Amino acid sequence: MRIGVLTGGGDCPGLNAVIRAVVRKGVATYDHEFVGFRDGWRGPLEGLTKPLGIPEVRGILPRGGTILGSSRTNPFKIEGGVEQIKNNLAAQGVDALVAIGGEDTLGVATKLHELGVQVVGVPKTIDNDLGATDYTFGFDTAVNIAMEAIDRLHTTAESHHRTLVVEVMGRHAGWIALHAGLAGGANVILLPERQFDVDQVATYVEKRFQKQYAPIVVVAEGAQPLDGQMVLHNQELDAFGHVRLGGIGQWLAEQLEAKTGKEARTVVLGHIQRGGTPTAFDRVLATRLGLQAIDAVNEGDWGKMVAMQGTDIVRVPLAEATRELKTVPLERYTEAEVFFGS
Repeated sequence: MRIGVLTGGGDCPGLNAVIRAVVRKGVATYDHEFVGFRDGWRGPLEGLTKPLGIPEVRGILPRGGTILGSSRTNPFKIEGGVEQIKNNLAAQGVDALVAIGGEDTLGVATKLHELGVQVVGVPKTIDNDLGATDYTFGFDTAVNIAMEAIDRLHTTAESHHRTLVVEVMGRHAGWIALHAGLAGGANVILLPERQFDVDQVATYVEKRFQKQYAPIVVVAEGAQPLDGQMVLHNQELDAFGHVRLGGIGQWLAEQLEAKTGKEARTVVLGHIQRGGTPTAFDRVLATRLGLQAIDAVNEGDWGKMVAMQGTDIVRVPLAEATRELKTVPLERYTEAEVFFGS
């Protein structure tokens, strides 16, 4: 078979490990041929390809990002997009696709499968918010990067007796904020799943100062105050209908400084969380997912996503995996609240 591989949506550590595993096993074990589609769904949409054989995947295991490039292109927002993809796949002699991505990329894969395209999905998102899988690769690396930043911020906060607000990624799911905040010993953690009372946050901050320590507040970019007003850069939408978030950390720091009388600063980790070399956990998970994905392709098990459940890699229908986001349950947040203000 001739198989196309693409990576869509936001980049993250571990993408190259998946590509490597798919190609290495696909060539060595099954004698398949591969072509890389560049820049997400723009690749098959516009016929943008690059060679993808064993020489091209050597040495990429520890590299962050993706050698194929990525984009947030949505072919269903482009007139005749699906027909263009089908025509380009036929022109390239491509029998099937391995789509590596998150909710949006795999949502497109689900629709294309329903329209007759042979596709297998691999779950990728630092937000860890895809249903049907316990973990997505990229999440562990993002959490470790955020945790290390929080560790460093504790000392500078103590030195200057100031509040430090750390804004991390997390549009609708607060898994990064929860895990990084717990691991880094944050004094308050704010998630998109639960609106926060800024006065209560200020109380936690004051309690921390009373103990002669400086507070660290971790806030996900999608967290909202009780009035329900998200903080947005602008009202523009991307190709999948998402607004661009950001700014909640700065807004919160200004509020806390005004309410407590103590200096407050903001650190926005942003894309730092996406970059760099993947952790051992993410390298192993991404490799295992890639190996199972090429098995599914070889068996013609189309319309499936490979997923981690417990310690096993299983296959689930793409439609099930993208039906709803996996958000932080209330009981997990309640666990973290024990440490707020202490």
